[in-house]
Amino acid sequence: MELGAFSISLTVKDLALSRAFYEKLGFEVTGGGEEHNYLILVNGGAVIGLFQGMFEKNILTFNPGIDIGMQQLDEFTDVREIQRELKAAGVELTEEADQETSGPAHITLVDPDGNPILIDQFF
Repeated sequence: MELGAFSISLTVKDLALSRAFYEKLGFEVTGGGEEHNYLILVNGGAVIGLFQGMFEKNILTFNPGIDIGMQQLDEFTDVREIQRELKAAGVELTEEADQETSGPAHITLVDPDGNPILIDQFF
């Protein structure tokens, strides 16, 4: 099962302070906007999302349909197919995509240690 590009979504207290910190580590802003309370930063193959006031916990994020450079892929496993495979494997989802739709959708689950996982398809 191909989950797509991986990133970590960090819940931050001060977006500007966090941005400055990660820029010192060599990350560059490639998306989002401070006016929307989130930024996407990249350093090589590492992607971090900084989110202020949006989530309670850090989230492991997978994006079907895009590569690590945020470029749309021609072929990918739709989030609804991933959902079917996970459910068939006995994985409990905390939020499901509508199987009757197509295009953008997401599902959520929690790992055994309580870490939230978001599988978020943009296209």
